[in-house]
Amino acid sequence: MKYDYLIVGSGLFGSVFAYEAKKRGKTCLVIDKRSHIGGNIYTEKIEDINVHRYGAHIFHTSNKEVWEYMNRFAEFNNYINSPVAVYKDELYNLPFNMNTFSRMWGIRTPAEAKAIIEKQIADLHITEPKNLEEQALSLAGRDVYEKLVKGYTEKQWGRSCTELPAFIIKRLPLRFTYDNNYFNDRYQGIPMGGYTAIIEKMLEGIEVKTDTDYFEFRKANPEAAEKTVFTGMIDEYFDYCYGPLQYRSVRFETEVLDCDNYQGNAVVNYTEREVPWTRIIEHKHFEFGKQPKTVISREYSSEWKQGMEPYYPVNNDENNALYEKYRSLAAQEENVIFGGRLGHYKYYDMDKVVAAALECVKEEFK
Repeated sequence: MKYDYLIVGSGLFGSVFAYEAKKRGKTCLVIDKRSHIGGNIYTEKIEDINVHRYGAHIFHTSNKEVWEYMNRFAEFNNYINSPVAVYKDELYNLPFNMNTFSRMWGIRTPAEAKAIIEKQIADLHITEPKNLEEQALSLAGRDVYEKLVKGYTEKQWGRSCTELPAFIIKRLPLRFTYDNNYFNDRYQGIPMGGYTAIIEKMLEGIEVKTDTDYFEFRKANPEAAEKTVFTGMIDEYFDYCYGPLQYRSVRFETEVLDCDNYQGNAVVNYTEREVPWTRIIEHKHFEFGKQPKTVISREYSSEWKQGMEPYYPVNNDENNALYEKYRSLAAQEENVIFGGRLGHYKYYDMDKVVAAALECVKEEFK
């Protein structure tokens, strides 16, 4: 059978496109190299807890259209992302707010916090930040930088803050209110029942093949579909002809613990460089779980090498210039639509992926 669309990748971009194409009477085949659907938002049940296999995914948006669209496929709970950070034996609220500053300096008022930060910034005399360290110091002062930014950022990127470009931190959200809500978005929550159920609903009635590598499939089935929607790595699609783009990867160590509550919060960041993991996720807290056991995942950031799972594009000037070369090739590729985080070489929040997929649908079926 020849399909109208071969959709490579069953994450949000591919699944939204497949759902909308089917609605318009098109035939689709969705393939995924992993053994499951859902891409990085895949959740699996362990001890009756929806475990976020590839890291914490909190849906948040200010786009009402996207929020209403996602609510067609699931009911969302009222989870508010309020992570905490551990530095040595100290515990701080994130994002940086009055709870953070009060804990750090023993003060109470916004005026006191602002005065301390402004004095620390003034004492540093940084006029033109040359690297990430100087940029962060010039935005938040020494205490916030040393305790809550430096170690975590160095673990995330695998290099010293003095070696990282300043533009990675355009701003640091300093809030002078006692508000631990990490996001400013109007809508926020976790789908009750997990993300996999959303993807299952989107792909209902659509043929799906997992454990299927696109490049092998294309060799064996060159005429499988009129058009391809490709959400994999754009550089891999073109056989790395200009060289590979850079990514960061993440490794997860997940374990079941014989207690009902390990850390009292869904997300705890570890901001010391000496602690090897960046954060620990306790999955049951995303859905206010009362199960007798708990499941935690430690996250370790690492350099990406070919064959590893890519997570974050490294959007520095060099990589962005290289991506533009691949994007020019993509524009000449007939009957192939590139999309998603890897196809666009761009870090997307989930709502932006959905919006991009819906925009792509609008363009394709206008």
